[in-house]
Amino acid sequence: MRTQNTFKPQKHKTFKWDPKTFKLLTKYSLHSVRMMSRPTDVGSLKIGQNILIQNEPCKIVEYEHSKPGKHGSAKARIVAIGILDGTKRSIVSPVDAKIDVPMIEKRSGQIISFAENSVQLMDLETFEIFFASKPSDESIKVKLVEGAEVEYWRFLDKIIIVRVKGST
Repeated sequence: MRTQNTFKPQKHKTFKWDPKTFKLLTKYSLHSVRMMSRPTDVGSLKIGQNILIQNEPCKIVEYEHSKPGKHGSAKARIVAIGILDGTKRSIVSPVDAKIDVPMIEKRSGQIISFAENSVQLMDLETFEIFFASKPSDESIKVKLVEGAEVEYWRFLDKIIIVRVKGST
């Protein structure tokens, strides 16, 4: 009897079914999600940079560096706010440790249509059409109209609308 989440084709490697995206995940597609971020030393971070805390992209709002004592290493305390959910998160880590920094692709698009909780966008460079969730910020949500040009960010298989361009 086969399980619902995995199966083995006859001559191929094991595939895994992702119920959220309704796609088959191979080891290559799982690897590509991890490759959308790069490791960086904690000591080289600055306020305003984006990092991943608990696999959520966050913007650094506080950074404290403590000098090492007689025995031990220097530590950094980082307080960041989630880009998607606005939750405050903090970590304490040695300065020479690695932390993931998401690679954010900042692009322009045009609004094609609206759905109940999403917006259909067309990328202005590649003419690709896709859906993005409606922004939670009311000041952006009010300016969304069909045909408007927006700036959106694509990272970690998520798309968010950041601002509406050229609105008065």
